[in-house]
Amino acid sequence: MLRTRLLWFTFGFTSAAGSMSHFIFKDLWVDSYSLSSQLKEKFDALDARVFNLERVLDKTPNPHQDDGNLN
Repeated sequence: MLRTRLLWFTFGFTSAAGSMSHFIFKDLWVDSYSLSSQLKEKFDALDARVFNLERVLDKTPNPHQDDGNLN
């Protein structure tokens, strides 16, 4: 009788610990995926802004450049 109780207690404790660790791992995985998704979105937006800025700067002439002329 004592062995049976110990067996069921061990089984219940192990299954409870396993289900808790599963949900904790799942929650951490979702947070990690969310963070990496947000970082990718922010860096893509930053890349687009830099690209647009470089394109605008290439189109406008810079009056302060002297084209290498030495006078």
